[in-house]
Amino acid sequence: MSPNSGRRRFLKGTGAVGTIALAGCISSTDNGGDDTDTPTEETDSMETESGDGTETETDDGSNAGADVNIGMVYATGGLGDKSFNDMARQGALQAEEELGISFDQAQPEQNSDFSPAQRNFAESGDYDLISCIGFAQTDALTENADRYSDQHFQIVDSTIDSNNVASYVFREHEGSFQVGHLAGLLTSQSFEAGQGSTSSDSTSVGFVGGLDVPLIRKFQAGFEAGAQYANEDIDIQTSYVGSFNDAATAREAALSMYDSGADIVYHAAGASGLGVFQAAQERGKFAMGVDADQSRSEPDFADWILASMVKRVDTAVYTAIENEVDEEFNGGSVTTLGLESDGVACVYGDALGDAIPQDVKDQVAASRQAIIDGEITVPTEP
Repeated sequence: MSPNSGRRRFLKGTGAVGTIALAGCISSTDNGGDDTDTPTEETDSMETESGDGTETETDDGSNAGADVNIGMVYATGGLGDKSFNDMARQGALQAEEELGISFDQAQPEQNSDFSPAQRNFAESGDYDLISCIGFAQTDALTENADRYSDQHFQIVDSTIDSNNVASYVFREHEGSFQVGHLAGLLTSQSFEAGQGSTSSDSTSVGFVGGLDVPLIRKFQAGFEAGAQYANEDIDIQTSYVGSFNDAATAREAALSMYDSGADIVYHAAGASGLGVFQAAQERGKFAMGVDADQSRSEPDFADWILASMVKRVDTAVYTAIENEVDEEFNGGSVTTLGLESDGVACVYGDALGDAIPQDVKDQVAASRQAIIDGEITVPTEP
């Protein structure tokens, strides 16, 4: 347990993360609690800040997590991305509220900042678990896990073979297949909703990625497979921005796709994805979000966001913290979250979901079950 009692929070209530039943895409009102406001605070690179919390005794005087302190090291791009990092922080906030833990956080600006951020937390001796968000932290954590062998770590989106690292990964390709299937079905017909529409003389969709790396290619591969499952003649355009924090370049890429006939563009580009939504708005076409339900986290674009491939990074963070609180740290193991565990899901847009035809929803639900049952094998490479 952390010796730094000054950081402890005594909060009302305990509990475990809830689970929900999903069928294909789901309504954004049933997405397991993502209707909380997405945090947008900004802090300087490498600085740490205390998690929000009010010191309050529990009604029964007990609090299993009061002595547990967590260090959060986010991916580059930081908080306010309305996506990956914000979902991670939501998991920590949920643990703070429900389990009574406290947490501090660091927002590295570049990859070279990861190792010192991890070391700062580890060398203080104040943190029971250090949660490292994003595959780009793999090299730094591999070295630091060996250097601080008594420190518990979590990594999200990568695996590290070390007894003091709990690894959490996702089947992003499965969730991306779902939004691809939806996109393929809708581009193959005339469809209008909100302020967007498909073109009756074009069957084309697009994918905008952040970095061209194996993880993001999983999103592309699943999306392409899903679209072609709906219609093998669909034209699929792809582009990589080269950054998770370059909305201007993403906007230009998406505009080019829309101008070339794409009805719907899906992004896996972090904060760069804002540019895709801007382009959809400008052209009166549709977009698809990622990681969080972006029709809610980016409400100004809800009339153009058909769906989001929600990736429950919050669940991964919460689960690792809960294990630490329960003294059941699962170091050396890999936890994989896919469709069957609701770790990824296609969530219909808050404003547009009701307008999507029921027969389309039924087909997407059927493909979800077929993936779970092993009847559809989703590729991980384009």
